[in-house]
Amino acid sequence: MQSTLIRPNIITIQPQGHVNASNAPEFQRQLTTAISSTQDSIVLVDMAKVESLDSAGLMALVSSLRMAHSLNRRFSLCSVSPSLRIIFELTQLDKVFEIFENKTTFEAAIAA
Repeated sequence: MQSTLIRPNIITIQPQGHVNASNAPEFQRQLTTAISSTQDSIVLVDMAKVESLDSAGLMALVSSLRMAHSLNRRFSLCSVSPSLRIIFELTQLDKVFEIFENKTTFEAAIAA
């Protein structure tokens, strides 16, 4: 997993491959660090390279969303593949997370 800075206040986390019980704790740590790193930060999780997501990975995202909301930070997802999107829809988390089609639509939304 890697993180990059798009703008001074936007941190992008890019998990890759399988996000599951074996790497969810590290994913959670990375998300927690990004959320708590600066005031007024926006965290974007770019899911473009994620092949699968299990319940542990999903819980890492939910916990991070809760933390971001408690700190009044924006937490968004983008580039969620159709196979992963169905997980969010079945759990009704698509109504909880702010999910963008890709980085371009995310950047357009925050610029508006």
